[in-house]
Amino acid sequence: MSGTGIPIEVAESGKPIDADEDLLEEMSADTEEIDLTHLKITSLKKLGLSRFPKVKTVCFRQNLLTNLSGLDDLPKDLEALDCYDNRIQRMDHHLEHFNDGKLEVLDLSFNTIRHIRHLEKLNSLKELFLCQNEITRIDNLETLTNLHNLELGANKIRELVNLDTLQNLKTLWVAKNKITQIQNLSNLTNLRLLSIQSNRITKIEGLDKLVNLEELYISHNGLEKIEGLENCPKLTTIDISNNKIKQLEGLSHLENLEELWASNNEIDSFDSIEKELKHLKNFNTIYLEMNPVQQKSGVMYRKKVQLALGPSLKQIDATPLSK
Repeated sequence: MSGTGIPIEVAESGKPIDADEDLLEEMSADTEEIDLTHLKITSLKKLGLSRFPKVKTVCFRQNLLTNLSGLDDLPKDLEALDCYDNRIQRMDHHLEHFNDGKLEVLDLSFNTIRHIRHLEKLNSLKELFLCQNEITRIDNLETLTNLHNLELGANKIRELVNLDTLQNLKTLWVAKNKITQIQNLSNLTNLRLLSIQSNRITKIEGLDKLVNLEELYISHNGLEKIEGLENCPKLTTIDISNNKIKQLEGLSHLENLEELWASNNEIDSFDSIEKELKHLKNFNTIYLEMNPVQQKSGVMYRKKVQLALGPSLKQIDATPLSK
């Protein structure tokens, strides 16, 4: 979002904003975009937002808001609302001001929200960001059937539930939670990306119906085996780093696979690497550092990887291969 014409010395001074200071006095009533980032704002009510009946996107990032009071001063046909990194404790009834409207993007990440509420009639919502809160359960999203992107990372969620109706979802981010099992995703047949790293997963399962999945991020879990990818033929990127995997398997049928990130596992032989990946024509990037296979190979490591995977390889770990 672009700037608002607010004097830069106000934004950079670090001083509290005076209660009677009008941060928006120089802005045209016809503006379609308001950006009030990092201004120590404590209340939306004091901003006089009703002066801007044509505004489409508003950004209140990195302020000191504790609630959403004042949202009803914004137009009902607002399209994007960003309240990232405040002190908001709950999703309250003020969000219902946008019911049956045009709100497509809502960002309430980096707050202290515990429950997902008051979103049921935000029928136009396509992107919902709720990462880094204190949410313990996925609830009250069933009616948001136009959602394309759902970000729930870094919360306290233990279970994947209540996602069945979100059949238009393309990206699901649930990393850094307390999830123990991949389940209840069968209806998400349009899902392109699943990010579930840094949880408590011990088995790759529940992906049978995700035939359009292209990217799977499942690092920092407790996996000992690669499995459950038989019906995911469109996968291009897999991140299984920081697990307990001893050999590569269950990958040889993935003809579209381009990148495999497998650092920090227990892979100790090139045999499975060559068997699973060498014939894949699109494969070009592999991460294997901090595996026994790297540590045992010493200075010959990169050469051995090249020999195992052939001429299509373009990158080993963070270093591209020289032409």
